[in-house]
Amino acid sequence: MTEESNVSKGRNSFDAQIGDNLVAFINKNVTPYPTDIGGPAFDLIPVEKQKDIMVNVARLHAQQEYDRIMELVAVLQKQAAQIRRRLEITDLVHNAKYQFQTYHNQCYWLAWDMRKKETLLVTLGPNDWSTGAPDDYQYIARVKWLGDYTWIKVDENGKSIYDSEISPTA
Repeated sequence: MTEESNVSKGRNSFDAQIGDNLVAFINKNVTPYPTDIGGPAFDLIPVEKQKDIMVNVARLHAQQEYDRIMELVAVLQKQAAQIRRRLEITDLVHNAKYQFQTYHNQCYWLAWDMRKKETLLVTLGPNDWSTGAPDDYQYIARVKWLGDYTWIKVDENGKSIYDSEISPTA
């Protein structure tokens, strides 16, 4: 039999020896629950109500996190769509015919030659000709060659445009 002094260490607490075991009892002065018949009354915790509150709070926080992630997904989808459009423009330019040296960060025009039935990369836009654009040209887009060897569609000021489709500007 092991002897330990009062492990609960309280004025009104005591240990009991039951058989060969020492049972430590709680300090009646520090417990929030009554230990005697004459102890103070206390209310039970409404467990079901507490569970409902916890589930609602969990759903609220999970929904906030889900919404934040979906905002990030929308940004990534927009960026992916922009890259896809850059690749489409790049394919159009690489399939176009031209007979001059292209330079990075310079703007050119994609045009459809209706007479020859081919796409051309030209340096002059629809308003750059002194006598007017050729009647056989249907202008598709103004494009700019980037440093990563891709092409983007740009506006008159050379700023990128991310349209969902390439349409003639003739």
